[in-house]
Amino acid sequence: MKIKLERKEKLSKVKKVPILKVGTHKKMTTTLWILLLTSIAFGVYKNFTTIDQHTTHEKEVIEQRVIDTNKIESFSQNFISVFYSWEHNQKVLDQRTEKLKDYLTEELQVLNVDMVRTDIPTNSTVESIQFWDVKPIDKNNFEVLFTVNQDITEQKKKQTTHSAYTLTIHVDDKENMVIIKNPTISSIPTKSNYKTKRSDSDGTVDARTTEEIDSFLKTFFTLYPKANEKELSYYVNNKALKPVNREYQFWELASSNYSLKNNQVDAQISVKYLDLLTKATQISEFNLTLQKFDNWIIIK
Repeated sequence: MKIKLERKEKLSKVKKVPILKVGTHKKMTTTLWILLLTSIAFGVYKNFTTIDQHTTHEKEVIEQRVIDTNKIESFSQNFISVFYSWEHNQKVLDQRTEKLKDYLTEELQVLNVDMVRTDIPTNSTVESIQFWDVKPIDKNNFEVLFTVNQDITEQKKKQTTHSAYTLTIHVDDKENMVIIKNPTISSIPTKSNYKTKRSDSDGTVDARTTEEIDSFLKTFFTLYPKANEKELSYYVNNKALKPVNREYQFWELASSNYSLKNNQVDAQISVKYLDLLTKATQISEFNLTLQKFDNWIIIK
C-alpha cells in the first residue's frame, strides 16, 4: 500500500506596507505661502529702509538776507564826514558831538567824548572818502573798510593825511543802522608783485610767414579804429573784434609773438596808436588767433 504524501508549500504572507496618504490641504498651503511671501517682502522693506536711513543727509536751510551795501556805504560816508571833521571852536565841537549821536551807540559816544578837545590846535576837513570792502560778519553785522583823506590845518600850516580804517555796522531787521565798533586803524591792498608770463615766439612760425602776418596786421590795425562792421568782416570772422570808431592813428606794431598750433597762429601783439584828440600815445595789447584761407583772417 503506497502512501502518497503531498506537501503543500506555505505561501509566505507578505505584510503590506502602510501607505500614508497626504492630502493637498489647499487652505493650509496657501496660508504658508502667504506667510513666506510676507516675510520676504518685510525683509526687503527693512533692507531698503535701512539703506535710506544711512544715506539720508540732513539739510540745514539757511535764510539768506540780501542787504543793499549802497545804504551801508551812504550811512558810513555821512558818519565819516562828521567824525573826521572839526574846528578849534567849542560851539562847532558841540555840534559835532550832537551829530555823532545819530550814528554811534551810547557806549561809543562816551568812548569818543575826548577825541577832539578845544585845546587841540588843529582844524580838519574831509577831502575824500573811498570804500574798499563791505564784508558781512553775520546776519546783521557788517565790517566796512575805507580810506579817508583829511586836510589838516594848524595855524597857517596845511597838510593832507591819508588813513585806512575799519568800522562795524549793525543793521536791524528794519534796515536801521548803528555803528557798534569804533573806526580802527587798518591797511588797504597794495600793488602785487605778480609778473605776467609773456610767451616768446617759439620758432614754429617761419620767417616768411612772420613777415606775411606782420604785413596783414599792420594793414588791419591801420584801418581798425574807424572801420565799420562790414569793413571789419573782410579781416575778422565771428565778430572777434568789434568796431571802436575812434580817432586813432596807427603808429607801429610795438611787439609781436607768434606760435603755430593746429594750422592756426596764436598772436600776442602790442599796437601803438596816436590819439588824435588827446595827442597822447595809446598802446593796446591783443591776444588773437589767425588762420590763412585765401588770405589771413582773425578768427578769434
